[in-house]
Amino acid sequence: MVAGLAVGFLAFGAAVFGVLMWGAEEATSDLMDQEMNCCWKKGATPAWTSELMGIRMPDSATDRRSGYKVGQRYDSALLAFVLPSEEADAYLGQLTREGTSMIGNLHPKEKGYRPADAFGRLGLAEPETLVRGLRQTGVCEDDVDTPEGRRVQRCLDLFVHEFEPGTTRVYVRSAIEPSVTPPPVSPGR
Repeated sequence: MVAGLAVGFLAFGAAVFGVLMWGAEEATSDLMDQEMNCCWKKGATPAWTSELMGIRMPDSATDRRSGYKVGQRYDSALLAFVLPSEEADAYLGQLTREGTSMIGNLHPKEKGYRPADAFGRLGLAEPETLVRGLRQTGVCEDDVDTPEGRRVQRCLDLFVHEFEPGTTRVYVRSAIEPSVTPPPVSPGR
């Protein structure tokens, strides 16, 4: 009788623990979904975003995409565009210090990786999950004394991915201080 009561009590305790863990996981998942999907502002055109970051997109850039997200501690700006690989290398050479090499993705994130300021929002793979053909670096204002480098107004995470021979996607992410005004809503958006 005592053994049966003890087993029943343990089973009840395990069930309560399981329900509490499930509830905590659901709450965490809901918060993650809210953080991922909340506060993306309309009107963050590629031109507006590149100006905010202080970088120029070459005229030949195609598949231009951008996003701006208002966060609790800081905002995030995303910009992506495609260039011929040779042009991408020349362009990025203007944004890095002389003698600096971009590095490969030595510690790739798993395929399900979802940062709060995700390029997935723009319909793109997260650069942190890519390995083959990916190089990355960072640059801040006043780091590089070239015409392109002098334009940089914020710290930028730069990723380049040669996703097919001769074609490279440039990814740029920046944390923005909260005092910046979010983008205006464009007509027709």
